[in-house]
Amino acid sequence: MTKLIALVDGSVYSRSVCEHAAWIAARAGEGARVELLHVLGRRQAEGGAANLSGNIALGARTALLNELAELDAQAAKLAKARGRAILDDAAKVLDEAGVADVTTRLRSGDLVETLAEMEADADLVVIGKRGEAADFAKLHLGSNLERIARSARKPILVAARAFRPIKRLLIAYDGGTSALKAVDHIARSTILSGLDCHLLMVGQETPELRRSLDGATAMLRGGGFAVTAGMRSGQPETVISEAVEREGIDLLVMGAYGHSRIRSLIIGSTTTEMIRSCKIPVLLFR
Repeated sequence: MTKLIALVDGSVYSRSVCEHAAWIAARAGEGARVELLHVLGRRQAEGGAANLSGNIALGARTALLNELAELDAQAAKLAKARGRAILDDAAKVLDEAGVADVTTRLRSGDLVETLAEMEADADLVVIGKRGEAADFAKLHLGSNLERIARSARKPILVAARAFRPIKRLLIAYDGGTSALKAVDHIARSTILSGLDCHLLMVGQETPELRRSLDGATAMLRGGGFAVTAGMRSGQPETVISEAVEREGIDLLVMGAYGHSRIRSLIIGSTTTEMIRSCKIPVLLFR
């Protein structure tokens, strides 16, 4: 049985998240289930009152605080009603796509902490590239995306803005632990079986790198994939992006954030750059 957790937040990416989840569920076959999750921040759930009373008279201050408390309660109630509506809309998309087993959960708290509690029995987490507040900031990823990708123990599928059926996948392979995990997962996957598979290593060829690439190729072929493997020199972000465009790739697979936050802050992150620049979904492995 395959279980997916799909994170929906009311952004324009939410429908794409549902459509990607439906595609995966269909490929997984009978028994696949999707759990839709919408998480209210603590301020949304509780109202988050701010003290606006200032240095006014005691009686007026009490009346004002009572009114603010009532407004906060109404705001929290509206946030929960909106969250349920978002989940209902998402469930309808999955139902129309033929997914039989769909559950919805409305939770409050920190998104990353909530997901950490719920992902234990899941096989995959699906999230949109950008959240509700970032729809029009084309170079700004969702504020929770990196936090989730760095902390999640399960693979993360970052959905693009629009869904299209996946026929060709590219594995960006660097020989690291996360990349090896990705190759092993893909080789064993029934969900991605039968897809046109490309394996790309970026770097100056050495005997060691060639052996690593050949080993990954053999693992994928052992899993039944017809693999096109290659090695190219250059900047990883540029080489991978060019390969995605040139080969008509529908899904990019790669290891996620192989270096520390400090190193990524100083020299940048290939993971972040690929998610930001590619217009296709990205499947991340830690």
